[in-house]
Amino acid sequence: MSEKFVVETVANGSSDKEVEGVCAPPPKYITKLDLKLIPLLGCTYTILFLDRTNIANARIEGLEKGLRMPPNGFNTCIWIFFIPFVLIEIPSNMILGLPRVKPNLFLGINMLILGIISTCQGLTHSYGGLLALRFLMGIFEATLPAGAAFLIGEYYTRKEASLRFAMFFTFGVLGPCISGLLAYGIRNMHGVNGKEGWRWIFILEGLLTIFISFFVFVFVPDFPERTKILNPAEKAHLLEKLRRDKGDQKLDLKSVNWFKVLTDYKIWFPTLMFFCCDMTAASMSAFIPTILTELGWTAARAQVMSIPIWATGIVFQLSGCWLSGRVGWRFPFVLLGIAVAMLGWIIQIVYSERKGLGAGIRYFSLFAMSGGTFLQMAMTTAWMSNNLRGRASTAVGTAMILGLGNCANFVAANVFIKIESPFYPSGFRTGLGVTVAGAVVCMVFVGLLWWHNRKLDAKRKEFGGEDDQKEYRYQY
Repeated sequence: MSEKFVVETVANGSSDKEVEGVCAPPPKYITKLDLKLIPLLGCTYTILFLDRTNIANARIEGLEKGLRMPPNGFNTCIWIFFIPFVLIEIPSNMILGLPRVKPNLFLGINMLILGIISTCQGLTHSYGGLLALRFLMGIFEATLPAGAAFLIGEYYTRKEASLRFAMFFTFGVLGPCISGLLAYGIRNMHGVNGKEGWRWIFILEGLLTIFISFFVFVFVPDFPERTKILNPAEKAHLLEKLRRDKGDQKLDLKSVNWFKVLTDYKIWFPTLMFFCCDMTAASMSAFIPTILTELGWTAARAQVMSIPIWATGIVFQLSGCWLSGRVGWRFPFVLLGIAVAMLGWIIQIVYSERKGLGAGIRYFSLFAMSGGTFLQMAMTTAWMSNNLRGRASTAVGTAMILGLGNCANFVAANVFIKIESPFYPSGFRTGLGVTVAGAVVCMVFVGLLWWHNRKLDAKRKEFGGEDDQKEYRYQY
């Protein structure tokens, strides 16, 4: 016997609709999805950030001296990683979305290879070898964060997605947080088997990536229409709920209007916003340990003192997205994050100009930068996902926001000039300017969404309030 259950959908902005003929209460299987999807895919994101950012921890343990790197060699190691990372993410997500591709195999194979390459960073004996490995890492890591975010976005309605993206990004913030703790312990292995401590940072954390990849092979589920983690009734309810909320999610490469997808302003504006906030995250990931040692702390203490900074980002991210889901707004929280991050940049600029501020206030600014930028990251990704329909748009959108959005790493890697340490005036001024630009992009994006909704309301009023399934209200 069939029953009716009300399913919340935001296709028209606020009203509820019913899914007929399904007998599985939504809350039960949503919890099941949360437990099956978020921890494992989030854990892959943790590992990826760990492998990406541990070079900053290795730096203060003697990486540059050990490989006889040139003055700006560390900066080159940062930006060379992102060349393939940016180029590969969109085609990677399109491959992942094809009917015959299994997410567990696709993501698992790439993560296994990434772990092997990451481990080899600790075995290379030349600067050129490290550059080659960093480039290869960019190739295989490109498939993972965007692919994981793509898969998560396919299982949740737009209202549900915000908090889930926050939880996913929180696992990412755990990467550099754990990296500092691991580096603090691993540095004591200096001399074991004749290897320096910085080598063991790469080796052990690379082996951890290989270990986690086997869990990806076994436990990562397929897309909703082919999933085996739900029973038939739950699966039917989920598919109908997603269809009503986001439209047809099937991907047919021949029928997609790729020009329309690739030029969609609902993808490009969030991507630009992500770029602007990632300028802060990229700067922090690469240079926090260095800045902390330049404040007068030992390398060991700097590794530990970086942990609370990242933990602050987690708190802002989760609490902000939870509140956003309750009130149904995104852009006020994005602007709040921008304002908090700006405070951090301003403090650093004042410090670089006056050179009289104590280490404590400069350390505090890093907390503001962390809280502000990670609040923006999760919120911007969820905001973009909320306003997209169709698997092709979701695949391209998640790839672009996590691929092109990460181009900020090219900027961050080249404006923090070693000869300007410990004040880095070029880096801090550039960071503040990019953050302010993010606020401008955000307000323009809100204006475009408001303009669309106003036109749609007028159209519906003219035609007696009839709802066109091809047009829907955008979320702010």
